[in-house]
Amino acid sequence: MKQRIASLAVIASLICFAAQSQNKADDIIGIWLTGGKEPAKIQIYKSGEKFYGKIIWLKNSIENGKQRVDANNPDKAKRSNPIIGLLMLTGFKFDGDDEWKGDDIYDPESGKTYSSYMYLKDKNTLKVRGYVGISLFGRTETWTRTN
Repeated sequence: MKQRIASLAVIASLICFAAQSQNKADDIIGIWLTGGKEPAKIQIYKSGEKFYGKIIWLKNSIENGKQRVDANNPDKAKRSNPIIGLLMLTGFKFDGDDEWKGDDIYDPESGKTYSSYMYLKDKNTLKVRGYVGISLFGRTETWTRTN
């Protein structure tokens, strides 16, 4: 009987740990204001077990009387796509060590795609690092939660 109770206690604690880890993974879901000279709001959402981010607002979304487009995209077929709605974070997964690592992050200002990871400094501050090759060669931006 004691062994059964001990087994149940272990199972219950594992379930609680898994639930806490899942809740922590979802902590980046929301709307974030980017830093930099062209502020934007990025909506981070979850699809399956991965996280994605799309641009939902841009400070200067109108250019020459028209909605700004992804003019610097290396794929010429995508250069007429509007910036608003553009998917810029793809395939991020929570690694269990307080970081989200992704397939890539796209910078529409330069048209370049970078390797990336993110971590929460606190519940309202997200550090986003984009880099080429190794993370030593990159840049970190600070994003602020807006919702």
